[in-house]
Amino acid sequence: MTNEIIIISSMFLFAAMTVAWQVIRTAQHVTYITLADGRRQERSLPLLIRMVLPFVRLVPSFITGHASLEESRHRIRRKLIAGGFEGLIEPEEAIGLRVMMPLGLGSVLCVLLWMSFGSMPSGIAGMLADRKYFIYLLIMILLGFYPDLWMKNAVQVRHKSIERALPFVLDLLTLSVESGLDFMSGINRIIEFRPIDPLGEELIRVFREIQVGRSRKVALQNMAERIDHPDIRSVTNALVQADELGTGIGTALRIQSDQIRQKRFQRAEKMGNEAPVKMLFPLVAFIFPGVFLILLGPVILQMALRGGF
Repeated sequence: MTNEIIIISSMFLFAAMTVAWQVIRTAQHVTYITLADGRRQERSLPLLIRMVLPFVRLVPSFITGHASLEESRHRIRRKLIAGGFEGLIEPEEAIGLRVMMPLGLGSVLCVLLWMSFGSMPSGIAGMLADRKYFIYLLIMILLGFYPDLWMKNAVQVRHKSIERALPFVLDLLTLSVESGLDFMSGINRIIEFRPIDPLGEELIRVFREIQVGRSRKVALQNMAERIDHPDIRSVTNALVQADELGTGIGTALRIQSDQIRQKRFQRAEKMGNEAPVKMLFPLVAFIFPGVFLILLGPVILQMALRGGF
């Protein structure tokens, strides 16, 4: 009996060490994307995505590539491109993540949670055991929605970075054009002297597309389609219209720069007006109880000791 326990314990220890080694190896793995000019830019995926992604190929292709999911694949492809992960994850892999995250990783987490009941205090273990099926279901649901939440957050982070950089890039491009440079030279100067950020990556791609023979209109419209942000669409439409009508690009850039900066101030004012409402719940739920406890705690304690209640 003792030998069997030793063998089983050794097997569990080996499995745990293998899982830990795989997690550490996955956490240290760094992924890159190749920019249009050949430079490599680091683009890290979340740890959970990196852990499950190698097992996505186990999902049958008739599920991820089914014709009924064509609209979903198109929507996911646009999110991945807008989030800056084009080439790292395919839409079929993202659909596979929706399946493997709850079924694969969720099952492992549920088993680990079930095994940990024995090491918990009896009261907590009993409370969790009574609700274990609800907890298992909740874990599965959260992991199923995790890929979509991650893609949505990636798009929002990239859009915020572009919103911050856009007014300054427009100012630099306006100064370059008004000083006598053409549009391509102005973009090239911005690419050379600015650090690489999401907007810089898109400008590099626009520059390379125009170099290989695409028209400025098509290159700008492609950028607006990739980023999928109203400010970028407004700027590209203004530049395309100025190009078609033959008006000065510098004037259009200056007008767009002023409008984008005004929109930025309006967003800041809106966020400032919303701040008191967003602070209300943390104040009521966390800060006020602590303040009342500090101020009224000694009084209540003294009254309780004197029999005032």
